[in-house]
Amino acid sequence: MSEEAVYDLFVIGGGINGCGIARDAVGRGYSVALAEMKDFASGTSSAATKLIHGGLRYLEHYEFRLVREALMEREILWVMAPHIIWPMRFVLPFHKGGIRPAWLIRLGLFLYDHLGGRKLLPATRSLDMRRDPAGKPLKPLFTRAFEYSDGWVDDARMVVLNARDAADRGATILNRSKVTSARREQGAWTIEVKDTESGAIRQVRARMLVNAAGPWVDQVLAGAVGKNNVHNVRLVQGSHIVVRRKFDDPRAYFFQNPDNRIIFAIPYENDFTLIGTTDRDYTDDPRNVKISEEETTYLCRAASEYFAEPVRPEDIVWSYSGVRPLFDDGASKAQEATRDYVLKVEGGSGEAPLLNVFGGKLTTYRRLAEHALEKIGETIGAKGPAWTAKSSLPGGDFAATGYEVEVRKLSSAYTFLAEKHARRLVRLYGTKASALLGNAKTAADLGRHFGSDLYECEVRWLMEKEWARHAEDVLWRRTKRGLYLSPEEAAALENYMTTSTASSAA
Repeated sequence: MSEEAVYDLFVIGGGINGCGIARDAVGRGYSVALAEMKDFASGTSSAATKLIHGGLRYLEHYEFRLVREALMEREILWVMAPHIIWPMRFVLPFHKGGIRPAWLIRLGLFLYDHLGGRKLLPATRSLDMRRDPAGKPLKPLFTRAFEYSDGWVDDARMVVLNARDAADRGATILNRSKVTSARREQGAWTIEVKDTESGAIRQVRARMLVNAAGPWVDQVLAGAVGKNNVHNVRLVQGSHIVVRRKFDDPRAYFFQNPDNRIIFAIPYENDFTLIGTTDRDYTDDPRNVKISEEETTYLCRAASEYFAEPVRPEDIVWSYSGVRPLFDDGASKAQEATRDYVLKVEGGSGEAPLLNVFGGKLTTYRRLAEHALEKIGETIGAKGPAWTAKSSLPGGDFAATGYEVEVRKLSSAYTFLAEKHARRLVRLYGTKASALLGNAKTAADLGRHFGSDLYECEVRWLMEKEWARHAEDVLWRRTKRGLYLSPEEAAALENYMTTSTASSAA
């Protein structure tokens, strides 16, 4: 990035909203730079429940616009990225005298099926849990259920693939680069960016600044931009636990709790079950967020109300926690605060404009980006038309229902791969998996073995193409091999990566 460069847009924040806006903008012809102070998706965007969903529970809070938009996005995103997004059926058990009567649940699911123009996903149906396999792991009290459709997403990969595509289209993408100041000068922004590992400082100018820093959006305004008395977001903590697989069924569960909150129990990484989320206000620094003992107890108890075999704290193999930056609408309870997004442009006549992004969710990130580009176009001049609805993310250029075909192709081309390994590579990299494997003829050609099915060729790909610098980036965001590697294997990977001469992604 040269000091003379004047970009149309400078985006602060490498979560799903920042990367989505950068990708959309550069695809329309804007010159774009983006800075993320840590690793991509290292905050809220990798701490989700991993769902592409309409938000069934938001209907209770009358968020019909948000739910409709999210429902419409499910199939668009699935077609965009069928390697990291796929349909999932959800089982919602209920019983007489439960939190919500059957008629209310049925009405909600009827709206859910018809609000969003569903075409590919199957409709809701009723289940007799005494006969359906979904009833097997649950307590006998739950004899009835509804089954409905939503989708699964590898959240952190969706973020980095947006960043990768933005870079491929010409955007300047910087991770581990913190914006230390942003000031208006001569009708533009002068932005100072510090490399958090080398300490190097560079300066760049931009016509417009986009603040998509998620939980740090107010901190950016107060710190880098220098505004006082800033309070736009309500921070709400959401935590999840991962336990050894509780059930064999490929469907997920939607559990209603006596406190009117809900949790999901979802098949995770083949051998595990993901349980979450919590909803509670958070007042500390988002960098310090971690699951509390109270949340752990809550999730275990809530799941144990449904599962015949209780979920105990000692069953937990991993947990993660994130902070949702919800727009502060004054709601009394954390779970009632709006999940909708709010976009606000600041800057008077002759002043360089600033777009602040508040709220949002994974499912609606693409629409959020389109709405952001509408505001950007109104402010500094429109360029190309909206384009992302018909696009593919890197590796996702195959049919929405074509995952099994891609697995067979990869397995035929690389006959030495174990089936589970081939399936995982297609899930993460789609049609790019063959480029990652290159000319390998045997397992030995994959390079050093770091544990599980993680080999050097994949690590180098992630370093060279996806900005990974540390073991944590690979093990817990680009892949989830951290669930399988020992502490010693993870330490060896970190040593390899920090001493490697692999070049960073351009």
